[in-house]
Amino acid sequence: MLLIVGLGNPGKKYERNRHNVGFMAVDELRSSLGLPDYREKFSAFWTKGDDVALLKPQTFMNLSGDSIQPCAAFLKVKPADILVVHDELDLPFGEVRLKAGGGHAGHNGLRSTIERLGSPEFLRVRIGIGRPPPGFRGDVADYVLQDFDTSERAELPDVVARALAAVKKVITEGAQAAMNVVNQKAPPRNSPKKDRA
Repeated sequence: MLLIVGLGNPGKKYERNRHNVGFMAVDELRSSLGLPDYREKFSAFWTKGDDVALLKPQTFMNLSGDSIQPCAAFLKVKPADILVVHDELDLPFGEVRLKAGGGHAGHNGLRSTIERLGSPEFLRVRIGIGRPPPGFRGDVADYVLQDFDTSERAELPDVVARALAAVKKVITEGAQAAMNVVNQKAPPRNSPKKDRA
């Protein structure tokens, strides 16, 4: 059983925020896999199939682990069988990367998850949202709690589709094989052509 967790904040106010892209991806995944409607349990919305369970904690981001840990215990899954889908400031908008283990890099949802599981050794699908642009008024928290801007919204379906493809690769081929494919460096967009010597 693989437990796939989307991170976000509950309620209409937050649903289109950058911080909620994990929820967006898991909602698309539920549709794509044809899983039953969500039910409420573990202070979350959750659903499951034969080999996969999906969880959207409704605890607010900084307490995500309070939902994830009881669900993991109920399903008897270890941290290595948990995949967390989350927004990532340290990746440019639109990049999708897979990672196994590591720290929380200041992400409160990851921090809470690591604390409650007692281990950082879970998989992550990191969806790049980029850092606040120069001249942004406010701090990082203000930025992640804003909705995606107009140009980002236009690209978002494609970004979420790539996150889904990464998750499905993990489901079908395992974490290492998925990382080998998903983490291949794409050529930078609009990269300048090198002068020939």
